[in-house]
Amino acid sequence: MQLAQMIDLARGLECADLVIRNCRVVNVLSGEIHESDVGIAKGIFLGFGDYVAEREFDAEGRFLLPGLVEGHIHIESTLLTPPHFARAVAEHGTAAVVCDPHEIANVLGRAGVEYMLKTSRDLPVSIFFMFPSCVPATGLEDSGARLSAVDVENFLRRYPDRILGLAEMMNFPGVLAVDPEVLSKLEAAAGRIIDGHAPLLTGMDLNGYVLAGPRSDHECSNISEAMEKLRAGMHLMMREGSLERNMEDLLGIVNDFNSQNISIVTDDRNVLDLRENGHLDYGLRRAVALGMDPLRAVQMVSINPARYFGLSGYGAVGPGYRANCFLVDDLKDFAIHEVFLSGLPLEEHSFESGNGVAPRGSMHVGVEIDKNMFVPEKGSGRIRAIGVTPGQLLTENLELEPLLEDGLPVADPARDICKLAVIERHRATGNHAMGFVRGLGLAHGAIAGTVAHDSHNLIVAGMNDADMALAAREAVSMGGGFAVVRDGSVLATLPLPVAGLMSDQGLDEVAAGVSGLDRATQQLGCSYNPFMLISFLALPVIPSLKLTDRGLVDVDKFDFVGMWAE
Repeated sequence: MQLAQMIDLARGLECADLVIRNCRVVNVLSGEIHESDVGIAKGIFLGFGDYVAEREFDAEGRFLLPGLVEGHIHIESTLLTPPHFARAVAEHGTAAVVCDPHEIANVLGRAGVEYMLKTSRDLPVSIFFMFPSCVPATGLEDSGARLSAVDVENFLRRYPDRILGLAEMMNFPGVLAVDPEVLSKLEAAAGRIIDGHAPLLTGMDLNGYVLAGPRSDHECSNISEAMEKLRAGMHLMMREGSLERNMEDLLGIVNDFNSQNISIVTDDRNVLDLRENGHLDYGLRRAVALGMDPLRAVQMVSINPARYFGLSGYGAVGPGYRANCFLVDDLKDFAIHEVFLSGLPLEEHSFESGNGVAPRGSMHVGVEIDKNMFVPEKGSGRIRAIGVTPGQLLTENLELEPLLEDGLPVADPARDICKLAVIERHRATGNHAMGFVRGLGLAHGAIAGTVAHDSHNLIVAGMNDADMALAAREAVSMGGGFAVVRDGSVLATLPLPVAGLMSDQGLDEVAAGVSGLDRATQQLGCSYNPFMLISFLALPVIPSLKLTDRGLVDVDKFDFVGMWAE
């Protein structure tokens, strides 16, 4: 009977719930913009025509876009829990999100994934998941949990409608080495979507990786790499995040034939960026400003990711699609006038979630933190240092002449070189390691945080040992979070009580906290917020040099190296 009624509603034989009149539909199915009225009933688009409805909304000639679909993001990177995140992105036209909860999974394992599933259930923004494939990300660091192929199989079976497949397979060396544990996870997800993560992988190694199952990649940083991956049948996720911005370098690859196999994603989104610049709507503005046709840009954040993930009913305005849409004044600035989710104006939705207790107890540092732990080992010659590249996750493997004091290398503000340390915080192992990084912009003091991809150990950067110790202790005392210290004084903190990754506060409160960190880091000499940048300096799956709690990692060799270059 419901189908029969919906047919009658679509034909205009019964009164609809809502009609949006006088709009210009950005139709990602036909590739055109056409004027029409749009009918809605029971949260579904009925179609185009002169519907009679209980409610009417006059679009006054504005453009009607389908609700946007995020194809790859780590919600934890916003520092917001799923309900607060959903409320924030809904205001920017986002209707569906496919996320990878591997940040919280690396801290809390299965309990972390369950928390994300429960707190995102039945929200107005549909949140789907890919099950984390790399927990831990590698064997070169200590994480808080381990997820096996059995976990992959169990979660895919228990949540068939919410977990779409296997999240980014970051351990591409493990795939190529036919590591039994890695292959077992790929096999457990056979028949489901498997996302990839293979920066700079090329040639026959790429063939082997794609054949193993991964069908997307969001790590491309140049056109040659992107084209090779498109040729191999991968869905290109063109990333425009807060730190990782690859769109400008990749836009030239898009043509009439391959555009359907390309999506715009964010991957990681800073909470200030989210509040001030938006979510996927920022990607739209950016793409159009760089010369992309607006209609094609809209396709890349709506129907393209929806089709890749098999999200039937998402990503378009048309009969039978979910009534997620928003009105904008133009297709340049994409200033949002009104958002509708499931056929209701945004203000009529509730984003409250009573499901899921925030997991705690994620701080177990097994070593006394004092300034002595930041004294490097003695040696001679050059030291290896991580060289950061603004706007990229790729780092340089530098060899530098050290500044010495009493025969030991120290921070060198004149050359923008500071100390870096990673301290294990999950299992009280006492593991910790230190190195040097060039390019953070610190001239004084120290910063510390418990967001450090992917194992999220405690990471500290600073110009002197005493301030580094104080910043690290402050982060621990909060149960996780960020701290800024100068000359023995704590200048700013931001508690992240949910696994040391997320706040339990809303967008405005968290953004205010991050703004406070920004102001404090300016007193250290930074012209930008360095926390997101240092959070990736412990990620040993992105070339070329990284630091984990076990030591310096040459990612190109996928092995440890000493601080002193031989």
